[in-house]
Amino acid sequence: MTKIVGLTGGIGSGKTTVAQMFKALGVPVYNADDEAKALMQSSEILKRELIQLLGVNCYQNEQLNRSFIASKVFADKALLEKINAIVHPKVAAHFEAWHAKQNTPYVIKEVAILFETGSQHLFDFILTVTAPVETRIQRVMDRDQKTKSDVELVIKNQLSEDEKINQSHFVIFNNTILETQRKVQEIHNEILKLIENS
Repeated sequence: MTKIVGLTGGIGSGKTTVAQMFKALGVPVYNADDEAKALMQSSEILKRELIQLLGVNCYQNEQLNRSFIASKVFADKALLEKINAIVHPKVAAHFEAWHAKQNTPYVIKEVAILFETGSQHLFDFILTVTAPVETRIQRVMDRDQKTKSDVELVIKNQLSEDEKINQSHFVIFNNTILETQRKVQEIHNEILKLIENS
C-alpha cells in the first residue's frame, strides 16, 4: 500500500514550494485546500449544504464567494467547525479514491491544518515546513496583498510552530531555496529507505 506523508506548516511557511520540489522527484502530491475549493465549486451536494448553513451569498454568479465565507468564519470558530464538518469528509473520500490509484512508494498530502483537525493518525509520516515568522508575514503580505495585522491574526489562530515540530517526523526550515531543495532530497531518500525496511 502506498504510504501517505502529511505535509503541513503555518501560513507563509512555503508548503506549496516544498510540495512542488517533491513533485519534481516524481512524488504524487494532493493539495487538500485546492481540492476542497474545487469540490465546493463542483459538488451540488456541498453547494446545497453550504447555502443552507451560510445563505445564498456564499455563491455569486455560480462561483464560490471565498471572501464572503472568509469574513463569516474569521471571527466565528464554531461556524468554521461546521463548514469543516461538511467539507472535510468529502475531501477525505476524494483523497482516498485518488490515493488508491497511485502506485508510487509514497504520496504527499498537503494539509494546512493537519494537527488542528487531529488527523495525525491518518499519516505514515508527517513533515512540517517552517520559516521565521517575519519571513512568513512578508511572504503572505506580498502574495495575498494582506496587511501585517491580517497575517498576524491568521498565525495566532494556527497551532504554534513548536507544537507542530514536536509532533513531526521531519522538519524543513525553509529559508533558502537551495537549502530547502537539499533537505527535500534528503527526506525523500530517508522516506524511501524507511519504507523499504518496514
